[in-house]
Amino acid sequence: MSKVKPIPDEYPRVTPYLHVQGAAEAIEFYKTVFSAGERGRMPGRDGKIGHAELEIGGSMIMLSDEDPDMEAYAPGHFGGSPVSLHVYVEDVDAVFAAALAAGAKSLSEVADQFYGDRTGTFEDPWGHKWHVSSHVEDVPPAEMEKRAAAQMQG
Repeated sequence: MSKVKPIPDEYPRVTPYLHVQGAAEAIEFYKTVFSAGERGRMPGRDGKIGHAELEIGGSMIMLSDEDPDMEAYAPGHFGGSPVSLHVYVEDVDAVFAAALAAGAKSLSEVADQFYGDRTGTFEDPWGHKWHVSSHVEDVPPAEMEKRAAAQMQG
């Protein structure tokens, strides 16, 4: 009998689990915006999604419809979410535009950042905040320190 691995090979160590109102629509949004692949879904109550898994690049998110009986609440239940997700993408401008076209709200437009990324932030239609970035410049530590100080001074 082989020993079961405590961390399955096909799962990363940290996996965000998102609860939304409208998981089926959220899955389609993530497929459109991030080219997410759906690993599977399990039905929940009343035709809702009890659990789903999506791959985004080499990462994964799990999600479900909100279910108060399971204490699984969407961000709207709390007036928003204090948690945000960061995703590196090949073309941040294209991904950001796709998110807005699919119904996301811009929180900060895509712009070059002092630390070498081109980044934008949006809120998806279910209240989750996403930072999307493409790395555009390798910034040496001394230069990073200078740029950070300049950024703090305005």
